Amino acid sequence: MTIAPAPVDTKRRALGKGLDSLLPRVQAPSITPIEAEGGKPREIPLGEIDRNPFQTRSQVNEDQLAELAASIVANGVVQPVLVRPLASGRFQLIAGERRWRASQLAGKVTIPAILRQVSDEQAMEITIVENLQRTDLNPMEQARAFERLSREFHMTQEQMATRTGKDRASVANFLRLLRLPATVQARVESGELSFGHARTLLAFEHAEDMEKAAQRILASSLSVRQTEAYVQGLLRPDRAAKKEQKPEPPIDPNVRAVQERLQRSLGLKVHIEDHNGRGKVIIEYSKLEDFDTLLEQLAGE
Repeated sequence: MTIAPAPVDTKRRALGKGLDSLLPRVQAPSITPIEAEGGKPREIPLGEIDRNPFQTRSQVNEDQLAELAASIVANGVVQPVLVRPLASGRFQLIAGERRWRASQLAGKVTIPAILRQVSDEQAMEITIVENLQRTDLNPMEQARAFERLSREFHMTQEQMATRTGKDRASVANFLRLLRLPATVQARVESGELSFGHARTLLAFEHAEDMEKAAQRILASSLSVRQTEAYVQGLLRPDRAAKKEQKPEPPIDPNVRAVQERLQRSLGLKVHIEDHNGRGKVIIEYSKLEDFDTLLEQLAGE
């Protein structure tokens, strides 16, 4: 009796996410003893590990780093860092810079590490993807990381979304931030301007207009919604003037009922403009997560 082999789930394999797909287990003479252990972590002296030259993170919260160091003092390093061997006999960090720095701050001599033999290109890709899968990168760091994946690895937005577990629309929105002038990018990076503020400023075509609007936002402490109204007022002053002069017509009770029903269902502000059976539905959102959720609801996912 012949037993047919179990079918291979090629779809699951193709859509697999995470760092495992980026970490080839290559047998190399310099790390044979490590690979013989099945890639298990080993203690490596902190002084023998060099910083990752491909790191996309430009800012580290010192208070959070101190908290992590205190945790390491009490509990040790829970998750090993990822390193690769260098020809000099030293090691180069691939993933886990905060754990590496916090361990130094905690006065540790060694750190648990998993060794991998990877090329410069693979190390760079692993670093960028690993950082993008975390939530503490500021918007500009994420934008530049996606840009590097596109420029240096020729990834499409769809491929970047699949590899990092993000929505393609989110990838596109982050990449658009690179259109902002350097002064505005710096304010987004420092946290003075939020992602919502930055995205609203992209409605302008010229860098000078973006910079002036950014100054007004900071000077007046405008919220994202106030910023949207302010920007639209600059772009379409005639419409803003008419809106102030002309009172809004009363809403048909049936239209109002549908409008309220949509708002309860979507959890977002909805405005319906109806003109004798023709019109449009306007759905407002204030942050990217709301937009992603709306897309999923509309697509029935």
